[in-house]
Amino acid sequence: MQKFTKLSGIAAPMPLVNIDTDMIIPKQFLKTIKRSGLGVNLFDEMRYDDDRNEIADFVLNKPQYRDAQILVAGDNFGCGSSREHAPWAIADFGITCVIAPSFADIFYNNCFKNGILPIALPQEQVDVLMKDAEKGSNARIEVDLEAQTITSSDGDVFSFEVDAFKKHCLMNGLDDIGLTMEKASAIASFEAKAAAERPWV
Repeated sequence: MQKFTKLSGIAAPMPLVNIDTDMIIPKQFLKTIKRSGLGVNLFDEMRYDDDRNEIADFVLNKPQYRDAQILVAGDNFGCGSSREHAPWAIADFGITCVIAPSFADIFYNNCFKNGILPIALPQEQVDVLMKDAEKGSNARIEVDLEAQTITSSDGDVFSFEVDAFKKHCLMNGLDDIGLTMEKASAIASFEAKAAAERPWV
């Protein structure tokens, strides 16, 4: 998993509330167990028409937001079913930070395990960043995980809270497998000792 420390990127505005995981990645794309390749289907039903042509006025299809790395969204982002494919699709598209007033718990926790920083801010601060994002590619929002700050293109600075353990994992690129591998030598020692003491097992 990629480390997340600081990010300066284009933010895409999506002022919708209750964006659920089926909107993020529809159920027909859940057959894969690979984390890659899902970015093209992110927000699929909003991005494409029935003939698979791009819908021009959808935010991520607009030229200024095709390389967005930050998403500024409405309340209760990631609600619905607990599909891990949702953060997979977001990350594969290239978005590594989602800012919203609130998140569904399972989606929120899944983000950290997939290299995405979800930031919950008061509505009035999200409104400021939403307006900033609407400026397009000329406006870049800066996110500093170590300092736990967001800086708008106009210089507004907002602080955010994040669990210390989740912050540590994200800054060091540690998912569940990475955390386990940190203990590899201790695991190997335990297995060697167990094999010597109980060779019949």
